[in-house]
Amino acid sequence: MDGDRVEIDGGIMEGGGQILRVSTALSCLLGLPLRVRRIRAGRSQPGLRPQHLSGLEMVRDLCDGKLNGGEIGSTEITFTPGKIKGGAHIADTKTAGSVCLLMQVAMPCVLFAASPSELRLKGGTNAEMAPQIDYTVMVFKPIVEKFNFTFNCDIKRRGYYPQGGGEVVLQMSPVKELSPINLTERGTVTKIYGRAFVAGALPVKLAKDMSAAAVRCIRREIRDLYINIQPVREPDDQAVGTGSGIIIVAETSTGCLLAGSSLGKRGKNADKVGIEAAEMLLQNLKHGGTVDDSLQDQLIIFMALAKGVSRVKSGPITLHTQTAIHFAEQLTKAKFTVTKSEEENPSNDTYIIECQGMGLINPNL
Repeated sequence: MDGDRVEIDGGIMEGGGQILRVSTALSCLLGLPLRVRRIRAGRSQPGLRPQHLSGLEMVRDLCDGKLNGGEIGSTEITFTPGKIKGGAHIADTKTAGSVCLLMQVAMPCVLFAASPSELRLKGGTNAEMAPQIDYTVMVFKPIVEKFNFTFNCDIKRRGYYPQGGGEVVLQMSPVKELSPINLTERGTVTKIYGRAFVAGALPVKLAKDMSAAAVRCIRREIRDLYINIQPVREPDDQAVGTGSGIIIVAETSTGCLLAGSSLGKRGKNADKVGIEAAEMLLQNLKHGGTVDDSLQDQLIIFMALAKGVSRVKSGPITLHTQTAIHFAEQLTKAKFTVTKSEEENPSNDTYIIECQGMGLINPNL
């Protein structure tokens, strides 16, 4: 088989776990044996971390595949996929490794399974360097469902750095094929809402401070809109450990959702957390695209798998997105083009990401 393995260099471009997630998911979907070398060569601690390993093991179990090199710190794996069967699976990072990153590798696979899937994902729900679970539910879910599938994401328990302990249950049914999406009209911002949360030993006053600081910051730019950022204290039986953070979502007249978020940590002032999230949201609104920087790269794999032409208008293309496009093109027959968008407003820095998808058909349905 080794002559037919697709060889992936995990150290190029963004050089992180995303290369592993995109290539493993596509390997599983297309039945392509895979070798990934120099895994996370661009990171301070190269090789597999617990969340990468649990993601790989879940995909292996989903498709009765074979995984070699699957241990913490490993910088090379080979993966031989089998048939994707769905059913109930558990992935546990046993750390604060992000459940949202586990979801990113598994979700495309279970869409093309033989039967419905229930994935129990354990780890950090609100972790640094990854989308917060609130982002997944409030922004990613409604937009990605435009590819013509639905999923249910039930947050059983939240878990924070350093111990994790969160649990999310993802349920989804397979589809025959994905429809293309067209997200090119931004429209005008109609509402801004969000949640500022504290859990564990932290007082709800911190959530109120984060929310108030965020609202003040947004008000400087956007004066006439009602802004509703709910301060919340997570119930003790639904949260493990101590954590805090905020997510703010802007919804537009055409149904676009763009967000800004930030996490609290020891020694970081609550106002600063709120202001960081507000500034990130304003930055995402400024470029004039229909998706924010966090969603941009998460849509690439679905665009590649869909049938027909998908078009998304975005702000400046992130390195994550360039990396996702590179590996999606390497492994599928999808073709991407990125062109500068012709704008009435010359201050907008927008691009059209267009993809002629491969039109993957689920052989099981």
